[in-house]
Amino acid sequence: MFENLFRLVKIGKELGLNRKEISKVLLFGNTKNPTLYTILMIVAIIFSGIIVIFVVIIILGNIYPARALYSTVK
Repeated sequence: MFENLFRLVKIGKELGLNRKEISKVLLFGNTKNPTLYTILMIVAIIFSGIIVIFVVIIILGNIYPARALYSTVK
């Protein structure tokens, strides 16, 4: 994925595009509200990251079943 992104940037530079034009093509440059879509994309990434963290905490937090002893020694 990153290789394709770097390839697109390299092609854009070879075509004589500046950095702003390359960014416009890669990040919603031809839409009506590009800043809104960029903000929504950032919020979606943060929200999905929070969900992944909670799932990992829930899975790793419940190592022992309910009412089980933590040791084999009574």
